Amino acid sequence: MLLKPSGIAAVSLTHSLGVGVADLWNAMINHRSGLRPNDLEWCDLDCWIGRHPDVERFSIPKHLTKYECRNHRLVWSALQDPLLQNALDAEYSKYGTDRVALVMGTSTSGIQSTETAYAERIATGQWPASFNFNDTHSVESLCQFVSDAVGLTGPSIGIASACASSAKVFLIAQKWLATGVADAVLVGGADSLCLSTLHGFNALQLLSDTACRPFDRRRNGISIGEAAGFALLTREDSDVIFLGGGESSDAHHITTPDPEGSGAINAINQALKHAGITANDIDYINAHGTATQSNDRAEAIALKHVFGNQDTPVSSTKGATGHTLGAAGITEAVVTIEALRRQVLPPFTELGQTDDDIDLNFVTKAVPARIRRAMTNNFGFGGTNCSLIFGRGA
Repeated sequence: MLLKPSGIAAVSLTHSLGVGVADLWNAMINHRSGLRPNDLEWCDLDCWIGRHPDVERFSIPKHLTKYECRNHRLVWSALQDPLLQNALDAEYSKYGTDRVALVMGTSTSGIQSTETAYAERIATGQWPASFNFNDTHSVESLCQFVSDAVGLTGPSIGIASACASSAKVFLIAQKWLATGVADAVLVGGADSLCLSTLHGFNALQLLSDTACRPFDRRRNGISIGEAAGFALLTREDSDVIFLGGGESSDAHHITTPDPEGSGAINAINQALKHAGITANDIDYINAHGTATQSNDRAEAIALKHVFGNQDTPVSSTKGATGHTLGAAGITEAVVTIEALRRQVLPPFTELGQTDDDIDLNFVTKAVPARIRRAMTNNFGFGGTNCSLIFGRGA
């Protein structure tokens, strides 16, 4: 079923390279990364991370202090974007706050606050009086915080499906607009650095001891980052529109993708079908590109299967931001939207030599290009896959 394209009224992003889309874009096209050796005081792992340089200094307003946690500080920063605020105000004026919905994606939400509280409980035998799971750690707390922060009173839902979480928000938003659940939908995602993901990926031997190198022959694992971002979807046309997406679950393994890329192929083909286009119509692909051996190879197989020898330009931007997990979908959707707006292909931060069996047209430097439609992929643990397609609008 083809759904009407949704206009992208505004986007915002807070990430390891700073605050705002322009900061990220300027860094990417100049091959500058936000990754650094782990300098977290509360984590001693030897790895590289994408830490926001000022997250500890962000402050949440007093009337929202019950939501205080690292994750919500990132979200608050992303919500301060004036273009996003103006676009939201315009939708409120037209429809009312109860007709603007919210869909948020995350992987671990504010779990770092629980980790800190649990450490105190071990040390003292008591939970800290300030700890509030419902307002910081729960997935619902992310939606409630955003709603309270921007005065939104419409329906809201949180999605937690690993690294595809904040990509799937676009699919729900498009359906809600098509079925009249809402007249505009704010979508977004957030994930922040925490012990659970850092030690979890370390236990899987998937953390890189250098800045991650997606699709590079030297790749040896991911660099975990943190980010928060938003996009406002409406029924009105705009310079960039969301055409449609596809999702699948290959359920091959709890942490490893199907080596033949079956789930990714399914999601990509569904996205093309729901957008009403073919593989020939895609001018740029923002790959999931995690920089692990198995994920990159499986995705390359999937892309080759669907796109054949078309030489569609491909890049992964995780070398700049790190893998932001539950925020990867919104982070890379914003990058893809920006590529369409600027008509420039975003390059890898670093790409030396690829494996002999990976034959794709990789973007190694920022170049102007005619980009009419672009795809972004996010493939998560358990085989939860999502592909999104954006296009040029008015």
